[in-house]
Order: sequence, then structure tokens, then C-alpha cells
Amino acid sequence: MSEISKQSSKKKPGLKAIIQSTLAAAFGVQSSKNREQDFQHGNIWVYIFSGVLFTLIFIFAVLFIVRLALS
Repeated sequence: MSEISKQSSKKKPGLKAIIQSTLAAAFGVQSSKNREQDFQHGNIWVYIFSGVLFTLIFIFAVLFIVRLALS
């Protein structure tokens, strides 16, 4: 493995990567390779927080759409 790819594989995931992983996991399309990489180089609490935040946003979006449709 080259030195550049070693450094980039050890880099902590950024905001974009965390959001992508959260959305992929929420819809059930997260690959095991990406999941392993997330938890090897990321902080589990960041993913737990992003998962809870996504769930809350999803619930409120559904409630908003239902109330909008019923009015």
C-alpha cells in the first residue's frame, strides 16, 4: 500500500462521510466495508448521535407531511 493511501485510510471521517454513513445505514444499504471503516477510524458516539438526530428529523418530517396532507 502506498504511503498516501495509508494516511488517507487512517484519517477520521468528516461531516460528509458521517452523513453518508448515517443515511446509508438508515436505508439499509451500508456496505460492511464502509461500516467497518467507520468504526475503526471514527468515534461511535458521533454515529449514535447522528443516528438519533436523523431519526428525530425523520419523525418530525413525517408528522409535518401528514398534518399538511390532512389540513
